[in-house]
Amino acid sequence: MKLIVFIFFGILSFSMSAQDSLDDLLKQYNHNTVPYISVQELAMPKTEAIILDAREQSEYAVSHIKDAIFVGYDHFNLEQTIQHLQDRNQAIVVYCSLGIRSETIANRLKKAGYTNVKNLYGGIFEWRNKGFKVYNSEDKKTDSIHAFSKAWSKWLTKGTKVYPETKKSNYN
Repeated sequence: MKLIVFIFFGILSFSMSAQDSLDDLLKQYNHNTVPYISVQELAMPKTEAIILDAREQSEYAVSHIKDAIFVGYDHFNLEQTIQHLQDRNQAIVVYCSLGIRSETIANRLKKAGYTNVKNLYGGIFEWRNKGFKVYNSEDKKTDSIHAFSKAWSKWLTKGTKVYPETKKSNYN
């Protein structure tokens, strides 16, 4: 089993190193079933959306977008999440590290009847790369970003990369 996991991550790392752009990476892993919103558009003062963080608790604790609601990925609970989402037509933006896990969670919300769900293009990595602020578990500004893994961290160009001790998900 360890050999299979090692081979999988070896192939995944090789395919990621072959990616020339974030666009290429997202085209490879996503199905374009959820429209993207750019970090610049989300950061605009007039943009009113509920922001959901589809990473793991350890990632969220290191840094997250201000006022983002943690919903997780590996243990995402739709019933618990919809308690924060009263209006099925309200704007909802889901993000993760790069925008791969968030597409999965956004699709689950769409299937539950939410009509205005978007995926943050490039996730929190792109958010930080463009100079926008992130906050830690104590709600203080931080420069640290949970980088998920050495391979995925190449997409994070600004901030202090924090690496996990172990990772539980096969996505960004």
